[in-house]
Amino acid sequence: MTDKALRLGTRRSKLAMAQSGQVADAVSRVTGRPVELVEITTYGDVSREALAQIGGTGVFVTALRDALVRGEVDFAVHSLKDLPTTQPEELALAAVPVREDPRDVIVARDALKFTDLPRGARIGTGSPRRMAQLNAYALTHGLDIETVAIRGNVDTRIGYVHEGRLDAVVLAAAGLNRIGRIDEVTDFLSVDTVLPAPGQGALAIECAASDADLVATLGELDDPHTRAAVTAERSLLAALEAGCSAPVGALADLLIDGPVIKEMRLRGVVGTTDGSRMVQQSTTGSVPLTHDGAMALGRELATEMLAQGAAGLMGERAQ
Repeated sequence: MTDKALRLGTRRSKLAMAQSGQVADAVSRVTGRPVELVEITTYGDVSREALAQIGGTGVFVTALRDALVRGEVDFAVHSLKDLPTTQPEELALAAVPVREDPRDVIVARDALKFTDLPRGARIGTGSPRRMAQLNAYALTHGLDIETVAIRGNVDTRIGYVHEGRLDAVVLAAAGLNRIGRIDEVTDFLSVDTVLPAPGQGALAIECAASDADLVATLGELDDPHTRAAVTAERSLLAALEAGCSAPVGALADLLIDGPVIKEMRLRGVVGTTDGSRMVQQSTTGSVPLTHDGAMALGRELATEMLAQGAAGLMGERAQ
């Protein structure tokens, strides 16, 4: 039955449904088969605790993976930054499509940019990584801000600004792009100011490793440059033994000269959430052509960062 619908497991949030819908359309084009979305509630969706308190690592992923293993869905779509760095043997990371904009953005009152916020401005984010880097930037540039821990979906977070409870919130550009709300952004944060989370802006498409045909089919959506970049970033995260809610930023970008891709630069940052102590390093090398090459680039940078004292700044360490 080649026309039987493929079942795509997705979280229920508006963002997850939007990005899963985009993947479903792409898979339908590749396979000629309909794709139906199967909504799954994860622990991270129902808990109101801070991510760092509930472990962070895998809280948005485990229920989807369990459904895959039980055969309740054929494949699943995740925000790649939510994936634990260890890949289960029974599941294949079949595709990492072309990455969206990896930057963080500000949605602020009165259309303000980050550096124009008033003294004492309250900026909401649920991410220790964002807190660390925003506070570090404020300390070194004479800004007076207060970072406020928040949870909730995009509507909830932007609502805090509209209601006047916060002066600004920090969100991912990719998510706002995918739900058609990028026009609400008042400032795009340069990656020189705030490095994104490892894998931010990228999606992960997983299926059972035993389903070779589906692995190959989904693999048609894979973008090798995105995969190399996020593999290096996640290797850095793993080598630091940091969970995905630890204050670690990483970005691998391609250095391009005209039509030629010359090199890959990997940057990493770890800091205390108050911004008082930061370790920031980068390394540049040839673009990795293999998984092992990308992994090695991440481990190399992690070794340099650990030598600079990164381990003592992370708070949470991966279990």
